[in-house]
Amino acid sequence: MKAQKIAELLNARIVNLNAQSEITTGYCGDFLSFVMGRAPSGCCWFTVMNNINVAGVAALADIGLVVLCEGTKCDEALRAKSLLTGINIIETDYDIFSAVLKVFK
Repeated sequence: MKAQKIAELLNARIVNLNAQSEITTGYCGDFLSFVMGRAPSGCCWFTVMNNINVAGVAALADIGLVVLCEGTKCDEALRAKSLLTGINIIETDYDIFSAVLKVFK
C-alpha cells in the first residue's frame, strides 16, 4: 500500500511524505530499542513518541512511514530532522489500535 493511501485512510496531517513509498506491514511500539531491533524494513511504525530520537530510530530500522497517533504532534526538532533526512511522518487523531485496524483490516 502506498504511504499516501495510509495518510488518507487515517485523515492524517502530513509532516513529511513521499507519497509513493510502499508499505507492506506495520509495527506498534514506543520502546525505541525494541523498534530498532524488531520493526521490519519498510514498515509503517505506529507510535506516540514525538521527539528527535524517532528520526534516528526510523533511519536505523529503515522504517517506511512513522504514524504519530492519538493526536501526538511532532516536536520541532523531529519535524526539521524528518525534512532534512527524508523520514516519512504523518500525524493522526486515531489511537494506535484503531489506526492499525483502519490501515490493515
